[in-house]
Amino acid sequence: IPVSLAQQGTQPQSIKIEGDITLGGLFPVHSRGPAGVPCGDVKREKGIHRLEAMLYALDQINSDPDLLPNITLGARILDTCSRDTYALEQSLTFVQALIQKDNSDVRCSNGEPPIIPKPERVVGVIGASGSSVSIMVANVLRLFAIPQISYASTAPELSDNSRYEFFSRVVPPDSYQAQAMVDIVKAMGWNYVSTLASEGNYGESGVDAFLQISREAGGLCIAQSIKIPREPRPGEFDKIIKRLMETSNARGVIIFANEDDIKRVLQAAKKANLTGHFLFVGSDSWGAKSSPIQDQEEVAEGAVTILPKRASIDGFDQYFTSRSLENNRRNIWFAEFWEDDFKCKLTRPGIKYDPSRRKCTGDERISQDSQYEQEGKVQFVIDAVYAMAHALHSMHLDLCPGYMGVCEKMDPVEGRMLLQYIRSVNFNGSAGTGVMFNENGDAPGRYDIFQYQMSNVSNPGYKDIGQWTNHLRLNPEEMQWSGGDRRIPDSVCSFPCEPGERKKMVKGVPCCWHCELCDGYQYLLDEFSCDMCPFDMRPLPNRTGCRPTPIIKLEWSSPWAIIPVFLAILGILATTGVIGTFVRFNDTPIVRASGRELSYVLLTGIFLIYLITFLMIAEPSVAVCAFRRLLLGLGMCISYAAMLTKTNRIYRIFEQGKKSVTPPKFISPTSQLIITFILISVQLLGVFIWFGVMPPHTIIDYEEQKPPNPEFARGVLKCDMSDLSLMLCLSYSIVLMITCTVYAIKSRGVPETFNEAKPIGFTMYTTCIIWLAFVPIFFGTAQSTEKMFIQTTTLTVSMSLSATVSLGMLYIPKVYVIIFHPEQNVQKRKRSFKAVVQAATVSTHLSMKSSEKQNGESKIEPDRSQ
Repeated sequence: IPVSLAQQGTQPQSIKIEGDITLGGLFPVHSRGPAGVPCGDVKREKGIHRLEAMLYALDQINSDPDLLPNITLGARILDTCSRDTYALEQSLTFVQALIQKDNSDVRCSNGEPPIIPKPERVVGVIGASGSSVSIMVANVLRLFAIPQISYASTAPELSDNSRYEFFSRVVPPDSYQAQAMVDIVKAMGWNYVSTLASEGNYGESGVDAFLQISREAGGLCIAQSIKIPREPRPGEFDKIIKRLMETSNARGVIIFANEDDIKRVLQAAKKANLTGHFLFVGSDSWGAKSSPIQDQEEVAEGAVTILPKRASIDGFDQYFTSRSLENNRRNIWFAEFWEDDFKCKLTRPGIKYDPSRRKCTGDERISQDSQYEQEGKVQFVIDAVYAMAHALHSMHLDLCPGYMGVCEKMDPVEGRMLLQYIRSVNFNGSAGTGVMFNENGDAPGRYDIFQYQMSNVSNPGYKDIGQWTNHLRLNPEEMQWSGGDRRIPDSVCSFPCEPGERKKMVKGVPCCWHCELCDGYQYLLDEFSCDMCPFDMRPLPNRTGCRPTPIIKLEWSSPWAIIPVFLAILGILATTGVIGTFVRFNDTPIVRASGRELSYVLLTGIFLIYLITFLMIAEPSVAVCAFRRLLLGLGMCISYAAMLTKTNRIYRIFEQGKKSVTPPKFISPTSQLIITFILISVQLLGVFIWFGVMPPHTIIDYEEQKPPNPEFARGVLKCDMSDLSLMLCLSYSIVLMITCTVYAIKSRGVPETFNEAKPIGFTMYTTCIIWLAFVPIFFGTAQSTEKMFIQTTTLTVSMSLSATVSLGMLYIPKVYVIIFHPEQNVQKRKRSFKAVVQAATVSTHLSMKSSEKQNGESKIEPDRSQ
């Protein structure tokens, strides 16, 4: 039995298999040794299984009459001891034949030049396993143009064709794995995750690839990117969990770590009582292994893991389980494997016998006397050897057509040319899947996706939930999470905003935002901004758009309209009654004494004042607006022009009487009517000029009823009369009213029996009070949402009241006398103008003297009989 001295620290032997063409092989037969010792214990699966897979592949190829016929493949297989520096030393064996040595000074004892055996020339290398080992070896093999095909190295940096041009691999790089993991994260609707990486090439480059792809894809943010040190201090994993909880919304954790680190992360999460919080997405180092989650199943529940698609090779199982110490002497490390696998001891030269372990019989059988499960990368080792064989076969067909064996053109094999043939291979591998390489020497990405499930399943374990071959095919219905929940948990920084809310982004974190409601009359223009609705619109209830603002007008059924209309109807009925009475008793003394002509004019004005109420409440139209302009000031103008003419006449008569007995001019009824109509014509002229400058039309005022809450916004249909134009329309009537009031004050000394001076005076005082009250109410409600209703009602009621005061003071007493006391409605003795003036003068003089008397003295009442 060959002896391996690997564990004694001396130069280990290598496996040499003779052949026409020699392939190199690099396998981690032993683990990394303790300080000062290059190699440790034998690695049964990752070392021996993979090495035997190469030997099995060589046997298959050499026995295949169609692949490299008449050419035997040999091998030189070395142990890397899972250490990059040690592997570099070993790999120098492959390049010895290419190093030119100067032997000119060497002579044999007889003076003849020495016969130096030609060192074996390795045309290509299968390996290595770890990415850091492959990187170290690739740098040397590149110098000597020796192609290399790895079966397990997945570091993305090995895809750099400018630095590792002779490197190819039959496993997909971690960048594909990272792409698959990004696709998984996005398929689950996550946009905010953390990453965990073991320090070293595999973890760091895997996370770097994930970060780069997620940046390019967009829509995915990294909350934290944490590195697990090579030599973690006590409490390191507790700190890592604490850091992850700083961004607790990022429940998804992408983990590129070795088995030990995965296990300790799960332990720390369990210790922190965070079972079910973190949602792990594990790389192929986690895969479908049970060792990382042992005793931590509850924490690992729901973890989604990824594993390169692979199959168990039945032929290899038959081959390997039939290996024994007798039929496998070519594997110099098989004895070590045998001892480790069967927990026994062989008697070997140089090894002290250990009585604590039983002695191996040599009759033990793999899988019968020990546990056996094919190592996951066996398929890829076989594919790597076959890829090299297919490249050599194609090269032989091109360079040595019809030649049996290796021709001169392939002796030696030119490395750069072989590389081109390797990159061109395309065949079905050992698992039935295609084996090919892209321009960077990478194999296509094919991954199985698993989820660890415990709840509601008959046998807890990893369940196949999808696959990734350049694009993701995931079965969400197969997934379940902590407690058997089938709803995919959230791992997002911010939840989507409600309708009508805009996103206010957090600076530097594109997946995080605050939601702000579009307020007032704003609607959601796009995801990030609000905009004001057009002036005639208001936002929808969910603020995703705008809708027309409802248009309102003063309805007849409104309380704001009922009261003015009621007053106006009463006023119209009363006015009509007065006019009817006057017409009926037109020639009676009271009607004649009150000045029939001006009375009818004044009553017409009062009637129009009442009538304007209906126009103010009617639905605005061009005709209604025109009549509003015309009649609003006209009714008052007619009334006050008539009253002003009357008071002016009385004043002039008695003022003239103080000076002479000649009556003043223009006191006849005809003159009075002319004066009245001249005053009225000024109002009409102003209105018609207004018509010419600005024709009447309707408008919809959207500003009047625009409260903070847009639900209550209304457009008000109204005539184009502003508050100012309305007041200007009434201003002339107000001037007439004030002038009339002044004359009423001046005529206050006229005896009551002389016409209507005092009733007109009382009418004007009351009217002034009404309009003084009207102004603050009208303008004080300008900011109210009920402005139109309040102002319309205020205006119409004020006008109706002023008309009612005029009617009540001036005409109701007369009508009362005419109807109920007709005996008083008789002709009195006529007096001349001179007598009237003298009586008035005496009356005024006496009233002035009586006011000078002391209190308590008798007052002389003037004789007011006519």
